[in-house]
Amino acid sequence: MKKLLTLFAAFTMLSVFAVAQSGPQMEISEEVHNFGKIAQGIPVKHQFVVKNTGDEPLVINNVQKVCGCTVTEWTKAPIMPGETGTVTAQYNAARMGKFKKPITVISNAGNSPMKLYFEGEVVSKESLSGAPENQSMLNNN
Repeated sequence: MKKLLTLFAAFTMLSVFAVAQSGPQMEISEEVHNFGKIAQGIPVKHQFVVKNTGDEPLVINNVQKVCGCTVTEWTKAPIMPGETGTVTAQYNAARMGKFKKPITVISNAGNSPMKLYFEGEVVSKESLSGAPENQSMLNNN
């Protein structure tokens, strides 16, 4: 009887573990992206990579933002197990100063929703134009 009870308990624990591991799971390349110093009035964009580490298709249903200063886009097609998709956030950089903005990724994954952040500091174009490493940023946008 004791062996039967132990076997039943082991089977139950394995079943719970198997259920907990099934379905889609989101893994995101980074939770926070820092743009550093960016020029005022020149929008910046970052693409977060989303990997499905689960065993069923991952569907990103929505990406919520907190203000009109942010535009979001995301992979609309199901992301198959082991494959990747993207969540893109664009910031308009209108206001001077430091910023940290959240976006919330809502999906059918067991670890949904996930909150991501992008941050940086908006400075005048003139303050960036003197630094040679920032010339390409100003010319490419």
